[in-house]
Amino acid sequence: MQRGLTAKVGVAGASWARFIFALPFALVSLAFVLASEDGHAAFEPEYVPWLLLGSLAQMAATGTMLLAMRDRSFVTVIAYTKTEPVQVAVFALVLLGERLTLIPALAVLVGTLAVMLLSWPQRGGDVRRDLHSAGLGIVAGAGFALAAVGYRGAITHMHGVSFVTAATITLALTLCIQTVVSIAWLLLANRTALRTLFAAWRESVPAGFAGAAASQFWFLAFALQAAPAVRTLGLIEVLFAQLVSWRVLREKMSAREWLALALLLAALVGILRG
Repeated sequence: MQRGLTAKVGVAGASWARFIFALPFALVSLAFVLASEDGHAAFEPEYVPWLLLGSLAQMAATGTMLLAMRDRSFVTVIAYTKTEPVQVAVFALVLLGERLTLIPALAVLVGTLAVMLLSWPQRGGDVRRDLHSAGLGIVAGAGFALAAVGYRGAITHMHGVSFVTAATITLALTLCIQTVVSIAWLLLANRTALRTLFAAWRESVPAGFAGAAASQFWFLAFALQAAPAVRTLGLIEVLFAQLVSWRVLREKMSAREWLALALLLAALVGILRG
């Protein structure tokens, strides 16, 4: 949905639609959860820095990913960003002290190998364009990795409520930050994109809903499990991306790319068994 918006509102507008139009849905979810919660949230001092790290890193990563999508296919760019699990494992170890056991660690490596195989430049392609897209995709993956670690860090520094409430509060606050920053940025840098974005609300609202729904479950997962395991299991997104690409965007896959997807499936099984 965001890729389709890029043609209408540009990279900046499409990047921020994911946040601006997700906020109303997240607030509705928050109201429902708070009405059902008996506890009272207690925030440790470290909560805000982790929240800001996650919120701003995700915004930077989303914009970088959409820039890469202008040069390469949808599935391939998603694959480049999926170098993220290894980066998450490193960041989680350094920043949170969270370690993976042997089987999940191997699954992270196999999954990363698979996405690199999936996204390796084709023969006869534009090498300069391929390397440029690879660089953007890997940088985007680093941003998503930092975001995952930031969200996990924030949620683990909230107490007194259920994991559902902790995840939902964190998501709502994240989207508030991202919406304010997005609108402020567009007002200063590209007011035309902001006007066009709201004019294209019929396309933006579904993108916002999909983003809010996906984020709700991501945050619930971060509340329950270490970030590297969560994001490695999230490699299943590549399989979904391929289905979307094949059925909607009519982009074809080679035998090598199908092999890479099989390796991804093996990595997912390893995470689940670990």
